[in-house]
Amino acid sequence: MMRVSVGNVQNLLFEVLRREGVDEYSSSAVSKGLTHASLRGVDSHGIRLFRHYLAALNAGRVNGRPKFSFSKSSPSTSTLDADHAFGHAAGMKAVEETIQLAKASGLGAVSVQHSTHFGAASFFGLEIARNDMIGLSFTHSDPLIAPTGGKKAYLGNNPVCFTAPCDGEQPICLDMATSTITFNEVLRLRGEGLSAPFGSGFDRDGRETADPNEIVSLSPVGGYKGYGLSLMVEVLCALLSSAPFGPNIGHMYNDPLDSKRNLGHFFLAINIEKFVKTASFKHRLKQLVTELRQQERVDLDKPVFVAGDPEKVTSEERREKGLPVNSDDKEFFQKLATRHDLPFHVLD
Repeated sequence: MMRVSVGNVQNLLFEVLRREGVDEYSSSAVSKGLTHASLRGVDSHGIRLFRHYLAALNAGRVNGRPKFSFSKSSPSTSTLDADHAFGHAAGMKAVEETIQLAKASGLGAVSVQHSTHFGAASFFGLEIARNDMIGLSFTHSDPLIAPTGGKKAYLGNNPVCFTAPCDGEQPICLDMATSTITFNEVLRLRGEGLSAPFGSGFDRDGRETADPNEIVSLSPVGGYKGYGLSLMVEVLCALLSSAPFGPNIGHMYNDPLDSKRNLGHFFLAINIEKFVKTASFKHRLKQLVTELRQQERVDLDKPVFVAGDPEKVTSEERREKGLPVNSDDKEFFQKLATRHDLPFHVLD
């Protein structure tokens, strides 16, 4: 693995999209969203996806110059027609509206329809938390999880993201798929010739396998509980947005790249100040997480973390040392940079 600077690669992604005809808002959202995921160590949803996004743009799946349209249904609710935009752009546009609704009425909820893959849910939840609100961010995805007792995948490994502002540090962030690993992680393991953790996926006969090349469905976290969480997110993202659900969702990789995905997302912002003083909330949350981190350890070499701590550590390290890229991705970025006469440097 080699390293590239965060600023350099983010600028490269932004400039390439602009030169491919993508509007400035979408280019900014995608470049920031992908580097955000890579910074936090979520490489399955990071800069490595740019190759796929660019192909989807050029094939017509993604609209690089969308006409966003909001339909406000109450003082606290609205629906965004994303016009098949990049999911990062659609999500951030919806989050901006969610925050404004919550500022005015205490709660803001926005449903998104006609969207595409939006990357890491934390990108949106953390934006809400930075505005001193509790944030929730959801999306559904390709059918990758079989119902408990079933053989065939039906629901996506639909992520659940919860964020809250905390005194003296970055917001607390729980961002978890409802499967033990994501399918983008399976693809990464395939590409690098590595095995998957045993118990993370099933083959066509519903048997557990560690071979990523045989995995066709993913194991839900906590068995039937993860399956239930996937169903919950499917209701929020598909039914509230009138989007397809389950196996009717367009596949990210297996379907032709000119086919629309019609994904739905759902965002919720809770204005803390409407319940308690924000400063008091942030102070008490800091006290809560500090006490959790100070709990007696089973292994003295392994700290007690709260949600988002490993990502904070990784983010600090990668901001200083750069983002890791494999040789294939490095070559891809170098070719893009050469084609568009843009700088791209691999760090020593």
